[in-house]
Amino acid sequence: MAAGALAGCMDFLPGTSSSSGGELSVSDFRGSGPLVEERSAPGGTSIEELPELSGELTMYLGGGESGLYLDLIDLLEQYYPDFSVSHQQESASNLANRIDEENRAGTTPADVFMAVDAGALGSVAQSDAAVSLSTDVVDLVPDAYHDGDGRWIGFAGRARAVPYNTNELSESDVPSSVREFPNTDAFGDSFGWAPSYSAFQSFVTAMRIIRDDEPTRQWLQSMQDTGVTTFNNEFVVSNRVADGEVYGGFANHYYALRVQSDRSSAPIDLAFTEGDAGALVNVSGAQILQGTEKQDLAETFIQHVLSAEAQEFFATRTYAYPMIPEIEPVGGLPTIDELNPPDIDLTELADIGGTVDMLREVGVL
Repeated sequence: MAAGALAGCMDFLPGTSSSSGGELSVSDFRGSGPLVEERSAPGGTSIEELPELSGELTMYLGGGESGLYLDLIDLLEQYYPDFSVSHQQESASNLANRIDEENRAGTTPADVFMAVDAGALGSVAQSDAAVSLSTDVVDLVPDAYHDGDGRWIGFAGRARAVPYNTNELSESDVPSSVREFPNTDAFGDSFGWAPSYSAFQSFVTAMRIIRDDEPTRQWLQSMQDTGVTTFNNEFVVSNRVADGEVYGGFANHYYALRVQSDRSSAPIDLAFTEGDAGALVNVSGAQILQGTEKQDLAETFIQHVLSAEAQEFFATRTYAYPMIPEIEPVGGLPTIDELNPPDIDLTELADIGGTVDMLREVGVL
């Protein structure tokens, strides 16, 4: 699948405004750069069709990259002068544990939890610390990307992918099954991963769910035996692929797009496996916490996160997969419907602890 840059002009929606005095257009939400050009006006429900946001929300914001979401919140605060968000930012897993403890104590200061990982949201839901969203909101997103009881909902997706150097490999060199990677001659010992990275750990957790622990342990050992190179994070993996330091690697799809956006001539493209842990599509999502006195405002906020403007924000500023089918991904990516992810409940990804133990046992960490 080619993730090549596009060229041309942008096509924006007319400006929108609220009765509170804010005025913004899709161009304010949309990112810039070669991958974003020639985009048509997004579909879905516009902010101007939604109930207004008014009041203050307290939010827990989980995950290192969740800081990007503060830019979206800032835009919503500009649009609605009477709306504000106070937030605490920490790792998603730490905040999920805090929410559980606070719920057991009978109170939490937060109204909403936004997290970059469905496992953390699932952990909160399983501890009965989240309330169910209305079906009107839940039905906006495909079934695979929300809790069956509506206790969390995805708003931006990330697909596991294989960035590869196009000077060294072609897409046909990349196996369609991740279990074949230790035996792929085209890679040799020129392959990279970032096992300390949470997205990689979710991928291994998915493999444990699909294949069980012992085959996963054997796969990890086989990958080490091939001489796989370890990096600190998956953006570095993708940059090293583009530099030719390694021929391929494991990374979330959007890192290769970020490399392309920075270096339009970089020799990097993406391949996807099919139906296995290597094809996992995880999500960033949101949920309303038990004990909030602002449930209506919190749900209206989540509706805004799923609006046409916000989904365009995620697609063009973070290069994530939008959750609303009417919004196209950037950079020539296949749509989320065209991917072939494994059929697993994303809530099960909460068992990161067992995965970390396994990675340590086999010497990956």
